[in-house]
Amino acid sequence: MSQYKYLHKINSPEDLKKYKDEELIAISQELRQYIIDIVSESPGHFASSLGVVELTIALHYVFKTPYDKIVWDVGHQAYGHKILTGRRDIFHTNRKLNGISGFPSIFESEYDAFGVGHSSTSISAALGMAVSSCLKGEENKHTIAVIGDGSMTGGLAFEGMNNAGVENSNLLIILNDNNMSIDPNVGGLNQYLLDITTSKSYNKVKKEVWDVLGKIRKFGPNTRSFIQKIENGVKSVIMKQSNIFEAMNLRYFGPVNGHDVNQLVKILEDLKDIKGPKLLHVLTKKGKGFELAENDQTTWHAPGKFNKNTGERKIVKSDKLEAPKFQDVFGHTIVELAKKNKKIVGITPAMPSGSSMKIMMEAIPERAFDVGIAEQHAVTFSAGLAVDGMLPFCNIYSTFMQRAYDQVIHDVALQKLNVVFCLDRGGLVGDDGATHHGVFDIAYMRIIPNMIVAAPMDEPDLRNMMYTAQLPNKGPFSIRYPRGKGVTPNWKTKMEEIKIGKGRIIKDGKDVAILSIGAIGNLVKEANKILLKENIDVAHYDMRFVKPLDEELLHKIFNKFDKVITLEDGVIQGGFGSAVIEFMIENKYSAKIKRLGIPDKFIEHGTQQELYHICGYDVDGICNSIKKI
Repeated sequence: MSQYKYLHKINSPEDLKKYKDEELIAISQELRQYIIDIVSESPGHFASSLGVVELTIALHYVFKTPYDKIVWDVGHQAYGHKILTGRRDIFHTNRKLNGISGFPSIFESEYDAFGVGHSSTSISAALGMAVSSCLKGEENKHTIAVIGDGSMTGGLAFEGMNNAGVENSNLLIILNDNNMSIDPNVGGLNQYLLDITTSKSYNKVKKEVWDVLGKIRKFGPNTRSFIQKIENGVKSVIMKQSNIFEAMNLRYFGPVNGHDVNQLVKILEDLKDIKGPKLLHVLTKKGKGFELAENDQTTWHAPGKFNKNTGERKIVKSDKLEAPKFQDVFGHTIVELAKKNKKIVGITPAMPSGSSMKIMMEAIPERAFDVGIAEQHAVTFSAGLAVDGMLPFCNIYSTFMQRAYDQVIHDVALQKLNVVFCLDRGGLVGDDGATHHGVFDIAYMRIIPNMIVAAPMDEPDLRNMMYTAQLPNKGPFSIRYPRGKGVTPNWKTKMEEIKIGKGRIIKDGKDVAILSIGAIGNLVKEANKILLKENIDVAHYDMRFVKPLDEELLHKIFNKFDKVITLEDGVIQGGFGSAVIEFMIENKYSAKIKRLGIPDKFIEHGTQQELYHICGYDVDGICNSIKKI
């Protein structure tokens, strides 16, 4: 820390307030460099936090945190906030096992006002806090929601704003407008915000208003009526721009330069004196201060390790032929299928790169849709396509599908529509932690009538399941697969239909039967190599489908084995293992059964292998369970 003149002395926002306004520029430079220094070696979300350095400093400089509450939407941009609130010296543990979380967490710091990780929650949560303050008579308490323009595409954000407009609470919404989420933003809202920021007539009046607002304290007792006159005059110009925020009864201010820390401080000081719900539109650049991140914001959203001086990303390369990521197999396979089946369309809620839907968007753009951060809409949009004869592949991360559960039941399954849900990031995802683990989908999908629930063990099986799902009259079809690389370098095999509800035997044995679902079953292969050396003969069955279960195969297993282990990369309560136990009880089998999976608690962050070990189903855990049963 010796190279930092200011930052090493800032252990809390109170320390930050000891500096003069003119010193905040230097502090901003140091904070941005510190993020670069640490994240280059301890990977995390990079470009988002660089873009809000000045805003973060201004917020903690002006407001009395943690008494005043700051809610960061998603939390990708909260690294500077963590560093300024007592976590500077442990920031290098970010996203590591037993280290600090990559997202704000109420269990980690009193400055983290609300736990986040999923998009578009900040306004609703902050409004709840603001209304609570009113009810408790805390009239001078401020609540701030910091939300990006990408998160604004989520319906929950609009629900929150709509409610905020009729509540006389002391809520400040800061719209951090960088024209990006992870991928470039899409949709009408994106164009609307662009229109506001580029309107010459609006910005001329806006500048004059801010010049006046900067002198608020000079007007004395008549300030309130004076500001009301200005506001009424400006509103006529604003309304010509069809200002959606004003229409929701939110006072709109901006747009302002989000990289001028001194101007931000003055504006926030003025806004503290304006009661009621309001929105400040701040323009920032994602990746600000690191040229490569500014120019390629998608790649540098979370780039992994990199050389902070040259920008060279430290990607581990291997000479041997490696298996692709499951998401890339999905991306190439849907294009292959769509070229033959003209009914196939692809849908993703703002994750074209992460899900590899971008491959289809480039190859067949007229049949691939990025609908913004709107999972509920993505599902019902898919249902609308399906009811009119199209065959949608709706690709949503498992953890985000939770947000569209009612739509899956009401709009798709109830109507037996042929929508194929491709659930990426199924299972423990690693260092993103509890908010992003895709561990509930097996349990929540298997209880829905009409739903087929499948999980491939390898890449060729993923292709075959996708091929099967697009055949006529299959109905709602869920395919889940994990984050990361698969196991089959030569994955591009000829696709063929899989019989729905049929498993397969991977290895015969006589001592114990292990039944696995999905890619986690590949660990059983490794465990079997160890167990064979100890003369333990384990049979391994890849069940492929959670619903319908292969009952014919289960009868054979329970008639042969009195010791059975189930393995899944998901919650054991209500999951695959529970389905097997239900079958066993209904058919009056009495085998000893052990379920391996995620226990009834939220799992924090760490590498996937570390988390498998904690949950007891890494290779060692599988071996130990087999020996003990």
